[in-house]
Amino acid sequence: MSRYIIRGGEPLCGDITIKGAKNSVLTLLAASILADGRVVLHDCPHIADVDTMIRILQKLGCRIYRNGDDVIVDSDGISSDKIPSGLASELRSSIFLLGSLLSRLKKAKVAYPGGCDIGLRPIDIHLSGLRELGVKIVEKHGYIDCDSTKAHSADIMLDLPSVGATENLVMTCVFLDGTSVIRNCAKEPEIVDLQNFLNAMGAKVSGAGTGVITVEGVKRLHGVEYTPIPDRIVAGTYLIGAAMCGGELTLNNVNPEHLSSLIAKLPKSTCKITCARDKINIICKGRCESIPKVETTYYPGFPTDLQTQILTLQTVSKGTSVIVENIFETRFKTVPQLLKMGADVTVNGRTAVVRGVEKLTGAEVSATDLRGGASLVLAGMSALGETSIDNIYHIDRGYEDLSRILPAIGVKIKRTD
Repeated sequence: MSRYIIRGGEPLCGDITIKGAKNSVLTLLAASILADGRVVLHDCPHIADVDTMIRILQKLGCRIYRNGDDVIVDSDGISSDKIPSGLASELRSSIFLLGSLLSRLKKAKVAYPGGCDIGLRPIDIHLSGLRELGVKIVEKHGYIDCDSTKAHSADIMLDLPSVGATENLVMTCVFLDGTSVIRNCAKEPEIVDLQNFLNAMGAKVSGAGTGVITVEGVKRLHGVEYTPIPDRIVAGTYLIGAAMCGGELTLNNVNPEHLSSLIAKLPKSTCKITCARDKINIICKGRCESIPKVETTYYPGFPTDLQTQILTLQTVSKGTSVIVENIFETRFKTVPQLLKMGADVTVNGRTAVVRGVEKLTGAEVSATDLRGGASLVLAGMSALGETSIDNIYHIDRGYEDLSRILPAIGVKIKRTD
């Protein structure tokens, strides 16, 4: 089993270039099967979740391969409408294929998706929206069996602004006659990226980034070359690392607007942040002051995918912080691992009270999920002594090999098998 060994306590210094966003690339790969012709996605990260999505598309009959950072998809040979349960259990984003398969083949059989165990992530909102579009759905034996041969355009109101449901419904609507409207939809940058990708292929989608998206049905989509947005969560993780370790770090290929909720939280007394069009520079000196309260919510609020990282920063900040998790009820699963490193955190339901200590100390810890695993890397980077992190396959799902990326900015980290 692979693990990371980190010798902490060194300030960060250097540059990191951010690759395409995991949460965008996976959705765009799902949407690529809607095209008549070849799709080329540039700047795709070398992470396990992308590899799993590629394997799923191959099982469906697509010709798909990597060429460096490019992923090339030719879906002309797609023949299967069934996503195998083994692969679906590895990847939550496999559910995004539900909408694209229904548009392409009019049928889809999808196993209930897996991914990180960070709490309940019901797909009822997806299925409710699909039923409003006239999709026939049968749930049995661990599979969702869908038929869209009688689907029609509709006006849909989501119960809450689910990113996955918004993306699935947009993809389901692209070929339907007439105009569909999705209300109370998610506003995340990845939704805008999907709209731009589909429109580059000839779709007529508008309103992404607002609470109402309109989709006018078209007859076909064509191939395209496209570069996804940079990964705001990976970028945010590195910014928090700089705040914990000190030093100077420059992030290239970023959109500062996508990180505005995090930048607003980082203490200005110790962190000087300057932003350009596609660049962020952060200089951190001294121990950070605690952030009084962080509460996760839907975009443009503070993202749940950065909650564990910001909590980890609070463990070594001066003062007390309150972290409230409103999206996933078990986002605090990493806290017991941080306690092993000397953190002072009390969890009560969806709220954590963090009392900062001067330093964490190295320990043997275990990643329990993707973002929690990345947070343990941050903890190890700032801790005294050596930290050993196992179960790093969780981290591999969303971060390129950190033993290759982080030494360039001064982190003493190695990967062992």
